[in-house]
Amino acid sequence: MISGFNHSGFVVQDLERMVAFYRDTLGLVVEREIDSVAPPEGDHTGIPGAHRALVFMGHGGKPGNTGGHSLELIQYLNPPSPDGHLQRHQLGAAHVCFNVEDITAFHGRLSAHGVRFVTPPKFRPGPDGATHGICYAQDPEGNWLEFIQ
Repeated sequence: MISGFNHSGFVVQDLERMVAFYRDTLGLVVEREIDSVAPPEGDHTGIPGAHRALVFMGHGGKPGNTGGHSLELIQYLNPPSPDGHLQRHQLGAAHVCFNVEDITAFHGRLSAHGVRFVTPPKFRPGPDGATHGICYAQDPEGNWLEFIQ
């Protein structure tokens, strides 16, 4: 039986650039870094001899962090990853969703940093009577991100 969430992951091409984005633009912190080399017979990834650099990023124990969910950034050093991303409506496409406090201000701040949004925040009333905002964006390598207020 599943007891909770652990982490989500994105395969990236430029690990340093992506760590900088998630740390400096979104405010996550580096939790741990791993240099992983699979044995010749393979490991849990099913890619024999794969060499990967892994960086786990999280909320850093800030108030409101529920569940300790992390984002794993994975760079395949060998074999290198092929180019290409799925559109957000294609089978197999993925995204990570972050909670934010003021989505209008957050959208403005990220837009000023060059973050590409699908639309400005869209607002609707929630079952609790409060107004909730939501929007989609992409990180510098095209991975899909969702933000909800």
